[in-house]
Amino acid sequence: MTAGKTLADDAVLRDRDADALARRIIDRTGGQIRLALPLGLGKANGIVNALTRAACEDPSVSMVILTALTLQRPKAKSELERRFLEPAGDRLFGRYEPLLYARMIEEGTLPANIEVREFFFQAGRWLGNSYAQRHYISANYTHAFDYLIDFRPNVVAQLVARAADGSLSLSCNTDITVDLLKARREGRADFCLAVEVNEGLPFMPGPALIPAGEVDMVYEPETSFEPFSVVRRPVSLEDMAIGLHVSQLVPDGGTLQIGIGSIGDAIAEALLLRHRENASYLPLVQASPFAQAGPNSHHAPFEVGLYAVTEMLVGGILELFEAGIIRREVDGAAIHAGFFLECRDFYRKLRDMPADQRARIAMMPVSFTNSLYGDEQAKRAARRDARFVNNAMIVTCLGAVVSDGIEGGQVVSGVGGQFNFVEQAAALEGGRSIMTLHATRSSGGRTVSNIRWAYPHETVPRHFRDIVVTEYGVADLRGKTDEQCIAAMIGIADSRFQKELVGSARKAGKIAPDFEIPADARNNTPERLGRWLKPARRDGVLKAFPFGTDFNETEQRLLPALALLKNASASWSSLVRLAARGLTAPADAACLERLGIRECSTLTERVYRLLVSGAIAESAADTA
Repeated sequence: MTAGKTLADDAVLRDRDADALARRIIDRTGGQIRLALPLGLGKANGIVNALTRAACEDPSVSMVILTALTLQRPKAKSELERRFLEPAGDRLFGRYEPLLYARMIEEGTLPANIEVREFFFQAGRWLGNSYAQRHYISANYTHAFDYLIDFRPNVVAQLVARAADGSLSLSCNTDITVDLLKARREGRADFCLAVEVNEGLPFMPGPALIPAGEVDMVYEPETSFEPFSVVRRPVSLEDMAIGLHVSQLVPDGGTLQIGIGSIGDAIAEALLLRHRENASYLPLVQASPFAQAGPNSHHAPFEVGLYAVTEMLVGGILELFEAGIIRREVDGAAIHAGFFLECRDFYRKLRDMPADQRARIAMMPVSFTNSLYGDEQAKRAARRDARFVNNAMIVTCLGAVVSDGIEGGQVVSGVGGQFNFVEQAAALEGGRSIMTLHATRSSGGRTVSNIRWAYPHETVPRHFRDIVVTEYGVADLRGKTDEQCIAAMIGIADSRFQKELVGSARKAGKIAPDFEIPADARNNTPERLGRWLKPARRDGVLKAFPFGTDFNETEQRLLPALALLKNASASWSSLVRLAARGLTAPADAACLERLGIRECSTLTERVYRLLVSGAIAESAADTA
């Protein structure tokens, strides 16, 4: 490269051959590549794979990748999971081009001249993988930009959308790239921006538009791969209970952030029910057998509407926007978001949305969405009565939140923007941080509590404790004494674990010796929850897939059965019970055919048939 000339000064190079473009990048960097890739969907997979192939073929090429949330299809952990996932892989997850470096990390074949560092993982994907765990960077989302500047990337490779007039959009990932481009214009960064055009990405206007002259190289493949599709999971009764509790904490005219997944879908479904079918909503929440100990409850339909500021634009937010619940505008936008990653129907909705409506969704850098810095006064005025909702894995009785890792240092996912929004809620007048989680989970064939006395890892420290919601109610912890906090957390724990938690608190001298669990919290059980919500599920008021699904009807029946079977797999007695039930259960021919065990040729397949039949019968009885 000519002395004094930056990579950004060169003319735009267009190529339909990814390998040829990779060679150009190698030439321009002298074979010493420091590659920054967006989090999640925005990776230019074709370019990245070409660079990976080139580095594998030529050991003199060095490539260090700094990224987050490398997307991969779920890996089957059993033969039945394989039979379920493989035939429907493209339909469920899209024809997404796999990333070669991810496969090599998984197989342990990544060459020494390639290094991959990530600050956020696909949840649970890299547990037990030594390479990934050793190369993880713990970071708040808002700090990732600073780490990237320190990393000094000389290449940024991003997937982009293209409009009919040829203009380009960062689409799904404005999160950090907008600020990186600004830093390059200001002389604080020097890199080649190589983009890959993808016809399946929605073209997002506003801040997502790439200014003329910013792009250095364009890869235009003959055929675009499909954007990765996140499969919508069914909304369980536990999810729905959490959604109903949270929906009463959201004031009209306020500000909302919710995350991806079944709990986020449940919250959106409950808010839609509150707004559209208030006559059904009110009796349902009033019939709750669990104490609503949170701040003032809100039950009325939305007249002013909500404003959404969220790092991740998810399907639930889009549903609320289309329903007119999210409609309060700030600077012409009802939604400000940093990135999106969702299902194919979500991408289609954005692509097909009228331009004027899509313009009300402003994709922004996370320095805007996740922080109050920069025009703080305006942000404070806009983000009134904020309710920032995030998911947790574990919460302690003293209010510490565990969301990103487990004891022993293994990282499950990452901090991401969770702490950013907790901190922001604490700083905003009227703002509240809401942590949601199931009260229990299955582990090794037994039920364990997600409300713990203590845990040797935390994502959010207890001095930021605010609101915690399980299926059994709301614990308002802000400004409370340790004793009050412990009592509130025990009040939303599963009753099978409450006495143990009380004992731990007494032993630590943190609760009165004569403390008794309140009467209305002594029956926090799945059975009591079922008596409350099963009728609404049967009547169609609460749906398992409120916003649609890529699973067909047969697969929808199989999902709870396979989940039940997975939980039973660690216990021989549970497996024997399911097999015995399968002997007399009516055969679901479609489900058995879907798994290839309607006609069995081996003893193993006969055992699978019994187990699946038993699990289908038991899961059907559970939902009846």
